Amino acid sequence: MVTTLGWLYLVGGTVLFFFWAYGIVSFALDCKNKFLPAIRTLLANRRRRAEESERESEREETEQQLY
Repeated sequence: MVTTLGWLYLVGGTVLFFFWAYGIVSFALDCKNKFLPAIRTLLANRRRRAEESERESEREETEQQLY
């Protein structure tokens, strides 16, 4: 027969497990909904800036060749 202390131990462990699992799921959803879109936006902005600077340098180069 399980004692009262044993039941308390099992219930406490179960409750702590649910909070632990909730924390992991919450972290995964935060990563998916907050951090990944921010990283994608950052990378897209970097690519766009690199393309703009490349276009600008090509424009300046052709402008130099014309004169």
